[in-house]
Amino acid sequence: MIGLLPLMLERVGILLIIVFLVSRMKSFRNIIRHEHGYKEKMALIAVFGTFGIISNYTGIEIRDGEILTVVWQIAVADDGAIANTRVLGVALGGLLGGPLVGTGAGLIAGLHRLTLGGYTAVACGLSTIVAGIATGFIGNYLRKRGQNTPWRAVAVGIVMECIQMGVILAIARPFSAALQLVEVIAIPMIVINGFGTLLFMLIIQSIFQEQERTRALQTQTALSIADRTLPYFRQGLNAHSCREAAKIILQATNAAAIAITDRERVLAHIGAGSDHHIPEQRIVTRLTRNVLEQGRILKARTKEEIHCSRPDCALQSAIVLPLRVHQKTAGTLKLYFTEASQMDLVEQELAEGLSRLFSTQLELAAAEQQSKLLQDAEIKALQAQVHPHFLFNAINTISALCRTDPDKARKLLLQLGVFFRSNLQGARHTLIPLHKELEHVEAYISLEKARFPGKYSVDFRIEPSLGEVMVPPFTLQPLVENAVRHAFAGRKEGLITIRAYRERERMVLITEDNGNGIPADVVGRLGKQAVESKEGTGTALVNIGKRIEELYGGEAVFRVESERDAGTKVFISLPLSQESGRGLHVESVYCG
Repeated sequence: MIGLLPLMLERVGILLIIVFLVSRMKSFRNIIRHEHGYKEKMALIAVFGTFGIISNYTGIEIRDGEILTVVWQIAVADDGAIANTRVLGVALGGLLGGPLVGTGAGLIAGLHRLTLGGYTAVACGLSTIVAGIATGFIGNYLRKRGQNTPWRAVAVGIVMECIQMGVILAIARPFSAALQLVEVIAIPMIVINGFGTLLFMLIIQSIFQEQERTRALQTQTALSIADRTLPYFRQGLNAHSCREAAKIILQATNAAAIAITDRERVLAHIGAGSDHHIPEQRIVTRLTRNVLEQGRILKARTKEEIHCSRPDCALQSAIVLPLRVHQKTAGTLKLYFTEASQMDLVEQELAEGLSRLFSTQLELAAAEQQSKLLQDAEIKALQAQVHPHFLFNAINTISALCRTDPDKARKLLLQLGVFFRSNLQGARHTLIPLHKELEHVEAYISLEKARFPGKYSVDFRIEPSLGEVMVPPFTLQPLVENAVRHAFAGRKEGLITIRAYRERERMVLITEDNGNGIPADVVGRLGKQAVESKEGTGTALVNIGKRIEELYGGEAVFRVESERDAGTKVFISLPLSQESGRGLHVESVYCG
């Protein structure tokens, strides 16, 4: 019995070497990881059934209590039996693949055992099939509860070996020979098969852990790259955004060069080969054209497949991935390598993940751009509107002055021309100089003061150095118009003050009146949404807020303050630099 232990250990060692070598294969890893499909289960039956057959062939013959060392068991004498690790492979198949795999592997290994002969052939064949069926159901039970651990597998394997010993005693004849056999092989087979099961399960566990670590690393890397490239891909596919994104991808991967294209041109190429792979050129490689046409990932494993025109090009292999927007291929992402061996599975899977993430980013960018265009169209429509009563009143005022004060009427006509020209320019431009916006205000005030002499006065306090600073059109004029129309009801005279001054790297614009103020239940919503009130709807403030939000985001502040019977102040703070963030800070404060 003791002498059988090292021989059994040697046999299980052979099987584990085979298992280890097979575990390095991608196909086996995929089967182990995705064993739930029918094809995968058939593959597992073949794998573990083969392990059983190998165990039969490498078994150790026992005859009359004597151990016979034969390298390869082709047939067993009628009075002989074999000690092997057959149940190990079958039990593991059942534990990993469930009843179908366990039964299939058990049938293969068990029926093969019958062909070898010996007085225990039927008992061993039957016990092998029983072990496959039993471990299949046990494996399902343990897997559903998350308890399919190596040590539980060892316990199951030991129980299956004990059952096999029991079946041999129950079926094999003569009984005296069966009993003598069990006395010799029971402990060695139970110990070695338990040990082998433990090592096998640790190998399988290491496969799972390695895959989880690899996937976690790939996910972390892909998300990190996606997070860093998001600000650029939100700008869509253009030369600047693609160049910056390509730099980030090159730093985070093992690729030798990164290229990004749209459907017609190479937008960016960073890394090896950049001396002759020049951006802004038309796409010339057939590989990229095929990806654009077919919308699927293609790989080049030789220099010839890349189709570079330069014989001395260092690029030897590539992965070309489609960038899809709304189910259409809008461009490609290309990862180049200087050696084909660098294009390993990890890099390929990472590239595929990046392709999907970048496609999603581009779709969101396209949706965001459409939203911006819609908002911009709505805002420009609001900007281009002129209150008809203002136009009629201005014409009537100028008409009356033509008889009494022709010079003043001429000046007002010029101001009316300035006013309408400012309206048209504002509807066409995103930004205008501050002095142009002030001209718009002055033209409006001149026409209003001609209608109501002495009722309004405007005080301009503008730092001269800020005249050329660019601001959104219709920023100040609607605020002054709001004050004229709503702030001074019931008052004989009103004062509107417009200030512009520099505060560090920002320009502060304040429009303030000394009018009636705004009710507390209204002021909190101004600038954020339209409101219904006797004084108006607040659409002008919403319009200004939207424009500032689109242009400056979190770099800008738009605040409305009001105190009942003391006036209203609108505070706008804009960055003097051209950089802008996201998310406008809008505040409304009631001070009554």
